[in-house]
Amino acid sequence: MINRDISSRLAAGRGRRVTQLAEAAARWGGHVPDDPGITELADLLEAAANDAHDHPGEPGHNPRTLLTGAVEDLRAAARLGGLLPAVTLWHLQRAIDQEHTAHQQTVPAQRQERER
Repeated sequence: MINRDISSRLAAGRGRRVTQLAEAAARWGGHVPDDPGITELADLLEAAANDAHDHPGEPGHNPRTLLTGAVEDLRAAARLGGLLPAVTLWHLQRAIDQEHTAHQQTVPAQRQERER
């Protein structure tokens, strides 16, 4: 019974994270298909990273670098598949965190461009 509970919680967590990443990819301008896979999301965020402009900030923490890190975590999660669900969730959450930070860094830059 305990294993079944853990498995369903991990599956639900994976689904929530994939949904968050799909929303993030759409926020960066990606055309997200219905029911995207992790590899498709990695491809969309990789395209966003390639298009991202470098903004001043701390070295190594610009949107392009953060998105590239998110893509690496997504690719790692895709390679793991269902073998290690907890580790896969960790990679998905790390990708979410990096994308969120990248997005937060672009918001002030977008406001400055609109004010010009």
